[in-house]
Amino acid sequence: MTLLDVSIVNVALPSIRTGLNASESGLQWILSGYALTFGLVLVAAGRIGDARSRRATFMVGLALFVLASAACGLAPTMLWLVVARFAQGVAGGVLNPQVAGLIQQLFQGADRGRAFGALGAVIGIATAVGPILGGILIQIAGTDTGWRWIFLINIPIGLVALVLARRLLPAPVYGESQGLDPVGVFLLGAAIIAIMLPFLQERTWHGHAKWLLVVAGLVLLGVFVAWERFTDSPMVDLALFRLRSYSLGSGIALLYFAGFTSIFFIFTLYLQNGLGYSALGAGVAITPFAVGSGVASAVGGRMVGRLGRPLVAAGLALVAVALVLTWIAVDVHPGSGAAWWTAVPLLFAGVGSGLVISPNQTITLSEVPYQQGGSAAGVLQTGQRVGTAVGIACVGAVFFATVAGTGGNWAEAFRDGLLVVLAFVLAAFAMSLFDLFGHGGRLVVRRHAG
Repeated sequence: MTLLDVSIVNVALPSIRTGLNASESGLQWILSGYALTFGLVLVAAGRIGDARSRRATFMVGLALFVLASAACGLAPTMLWLVVARFAQGVAGGVLNPQVAGLIQQLFQGADRGRAFGALGAVIGIATAVGPILGGILIQIAGTDTGWRWIFLINIPIGLVALVLARRLLPAPVYGESQGLDPVGVFLLGAAIIAIMLPFLQERTWHGHAKWLLVVAGLVLLGVFVAWERFTDSPMVDLALFRLRSYSLGSGIALLYFAGFTSIFFIFTLYLQNGLGYSALGAGVAITPFAVGSGVASAVGGRMVGRLGRPLVAAGLALVAVALVLTWIAVDVHPGSGAAWWTAVPLLFAGVGSGLVISPNQTITLSEVPYQQGGSAAGVLQTGQRVGTAVGIACVGAVFFATVAGTGGNWAEAFRDGLLVVLAFVLAAFAMSLFDLFGHGGRLVVRRHAG
């Protein structure tokens, strides 16, 4: 639910605009408000779960998500909806790090890889199928009220999940941390807001002054690091970044999420605005990626214990090749049949993505003590959220500049955007190669399952 609600809202924006008489700025805040608050609380929530109870923190986040979803679905005004989306993002950010923390706590060896494979399948499928599920709900409920059901559908699912969480999740296993570092929470939160906000608002905040916030955010991040070194009870154990698997894995995740999540953004715009596809048709066109990602994530989770980082590098290479094939397909067939011609390349891109996300998460967290699993996962996921914001801003800027500069050539804009996506994927691939050959040119293959 929490990941679907990142992408499912995109196809509902026209209905929300009509139903609530929303401005473009208001629509932007529906998207960016959720992403901002989601990323804002990840690390602190992971730390709370580590130090207190992952089950209780998970259930609090889930309950808040259900309530916020109800508030979104029943929103009488645009302001109400934006505030409810803020609350929904907080809830998602509280809930998500507990999942990786529980996997760290409950599984060892090859079983941990399979568990992260299941998680990776959920991440890949949820990100990709959001538009098609949104399109189906709007098709069934109608354009006037269909957007409300993309939120209201979370209520029965969340209530069932709450009961199951209480029955099935393990009793608390408390970490060794004593305090919760409120100064660290404030510094990191302010840094994340300052860094992410200009990218999230790139199209609605005009001028260059907004980028000064990024500079301020980096300064705050430096102050946060200094504070974490000074305090006796840090929110993030900076020694984690001395683990090669954790530091490089976090970098790969940031770069890859900057690329792959941007594909859906520009592809749906190309199909809907450029070729006149319906919301449902555009969602169906992304299905091959979702299928490939879901299957490959489960397979990759089983293989990562034997193959380690080379599996991630192979997945990134496959994604890069598939993006080139997608570019060629749109170049040769830019018209209404583009969805058919891109289906096979997107299937291969999904397979490659499935070999990246869950294996990389398994490797990245492989040497992290389970007592720090939640906070470590929070840092990793924060990097993914920052990467997503940066990627969509960069890819979107190129995409819309091409649309404006070519008089509405959406196919060319999509191809130009794909080149930026490819650059991010190749940067992640280069980092994976550095991990493999980073010791004096030797190929380093580690086993990361335990």
